[in-house]
Amino acid sequence: MYARSARRLVTVRYPDAVGAVLGGSSARGQATSASDLDITVLLPDDGASRREVLRHEGRLAEVFLNTRADLRQAFLQSRVTRRATALFLYAESVLLHDPHGHAEQLRAEARNLLAAGPDPLTPQECNAGRFLLTDLLDDLTETGPGSDRHEQLAIAERVLREAAYLLTAHHRAWNGAGKWLPRRLAEADPILGQELLRGHLTLAEHADPKALAAASCRVLELLGGPLREGYTDTLHTATVTPGT
Repeated sequence: MYARSARRLVTVRYPDAVGAVLGGSSARGQATSASDLDITVLLPDDGASRREVLRHEGRLAEVFLNTRADLRQAFLQSRVTRRATALFLYAESVLLHDPHGHAEQLRAEARNLLAAGPDPLTPQECNAGRFLLTDLLDDLTETGPGSDRHEQLAIAERVLREAAYLLTAHHRAWNGAGKWLPRRLAEADPILGQELLRGHLTLAEHADPKALAAASCRVLELLGGPLREGYTDTLHTATVTPGT
């Protein structure tokens, strides 16, 4: 049903498309009544890459339009950012339009890149991540039942995000944002990932930071431990501390 609707949208609105796929929950068979259509359209080589959001047959559609060169660049950039939205959209997709075989070729490339995993952390990236998480944990452990809850929750969200980044990177696994952060985290490390998530939930429910802090410390130990004294930032010119 979703593929037919998406195919009609591509045919009518993008007649110059040289390929198109349907990704996201609609392609995985997990769509709900509120799910949008995630469509990626391949443009001719002289096309202008962009994103459009529109309503089609009563459902929101988010359409990513790319030339093959721009899409391949996005694929490669995913390995550096360790966030693979474009790769997953293609690797877990349904073909809508592919007269020249371009979309199928890109689907195969996306699956291969996903299987290879993201690039490993460089030593500089690892140290920067360790220093940032150490700094955040210092702030977190100072909070407790009598602390400002808004501040505590804001710190906890950042601790979870940075710990997830380091843990997924340690395993050469993909990271995520929003609802995909807990999903990717649990996939990367079912034990320690779940400890981080349970610790975050415990803090949210009981204002107790100990479990989240303990799990985050275990993440740090995987990468060399906390980092404070002796850290030098050679990548940026910022002069403020991460928590400010």
